[in-house]
Amino acid sequence: RSHKERGQLAHRARFGLLEKHKDYVLRARDYHAKQERINRLRRKAADRNKDEFYFAMNKERTVEGVHIQERGNKPMPMDMVKLLKTQDEGYIRTMRATGLK
Repeated sequence: RSHKERGQLAHRARFGLLEKHKDYVLRARDYHAKQERINRLRRKAADRNKDEFYFAMNKERTVEGVHIQERGNKPMPMDMVKLLKTQDEGYIRTMRATGLK
């Protein structure tokens, strides 16, 4: 015979839903998984080499300890822009010609 748990008593309804054992087990597993993840990150931070250095670090920057990655959006030289525009015009002309056929 399967074990049945009692329901919430009417006079205790003000305390909210009664947590069943299976609900507790789910909540506990989730909590322990999160704690284990946090502990793993703590161990990783503690084990890292504070003296580690790469020359690429010279030009990197952080804001309040958070690494900011450079987007790399540099303006193109004008001759490159002109070349790309003429290529675009040629492509449009070719596509238009094939569409008119």
